Amino acid sequence: MIQRLLPFISLILLFAGLSAATPHFLTAVNLAAVIRQTAVINIMALGMTMIIVAGGIDLSVGSIMALCGLLGAMTMAQGLPILVGIAVGVLAGLACGTVNGLLVTKLKINPFIVTLGTLGIYRGLGLIISGGLPIQNMPKEFAFLGEGAILHIPFVLYVLFGCAAGVHVLLEHTRMGRYGFAIGSNPDAAFYAGIPVAFHVTAIYAAGGLLTGLAGMIETSRLMTGQPTAGQGYELQAIAAVVIGGGSLRGGEGSVVGTLIGAYIMGLLSNGSDLLGISPYLQQAIIGAVIILAVVLDELRKRKMAA
Repeated sequence: MIQRLLPFISLILLFAGLSAATPHFLTAVNLAAVIRQTAVINIMALGMTMIIVAGGIDLSVGSIMALCGLLGAMTMAQGLPILVGIAVGVLAGLACGTVNGLLVTKLKINPFIVTLGTLGIYRGLGLIISGGLPIQNMPKEFAFLGEGAILHIPFVLYVLFGCAAGVHVLLEHTRMGRYGFAIGSNPDAAFYAGIPVAFHVTAIYAAGGLLTGLAGMIETSRLMTGQPTAGQGYELQAIAAVVIGGGSLRGGEGSVVGTLIGAYIMGLLSNGSDLLGISPYLQQAIIGAVIILAVVLDELRKRKMAA
């Protein structure tokens, strides 16, 4: 029980420690910045949670995010409405996720290899479409998605909670979610139990891609630029958020609350390190060490349960 609560306890201790360490941390401006900066990774990590629960992995989400943001930005730059641009970005993410799922299920290749390949394909497509140049000239109102606020609360927080609620319901209260846990725990047993494994794995990858497309549009809104090179390294942060939050890379385990906590732990580590003047190179080492520690604790917990 203590190990399951460890991510939440760590988040509280980290929050309290940073509040005491620097007077600039516990300010409305800084906390709003943390929320906005972490929202993109959080939404991507929600999709990654579903994929990891089903025993998969998606290394291409950073490239998908960039491609979706780029396509949405190009749509708006052509004079089409903001909602159309957002829809194009989100649907592009859905399409990319579906392609990943079909490649995994139809070719029966390890998802690590498949998504490592599509990581390069989607990134290359973005660079080809844009000519390697950023897309600008978007409507000023589009900035509200990433930087706006309602009742002094960042708008992206409402979006994040909506996505989190949707993924929680999907995982815990739908057939797709139950099948996802079953497939991640033992895909062979799930198949022989009559579960349409290929269909549900593809659907889960598609849902993850949809969320990544939304994250791409939020990132584009924050930057007000469609960057073909955006999202580099984001796939590792999304995976790390799931693992730190208690998800298992072996599949069959993971939760929305754990993922949110994991993402905010990384967000606070990054923000606190900036406020304390810690080198960004050291920040990467710290986050890497936290990931390893989370996996070690998860392995120790499983061995204890098996003993």
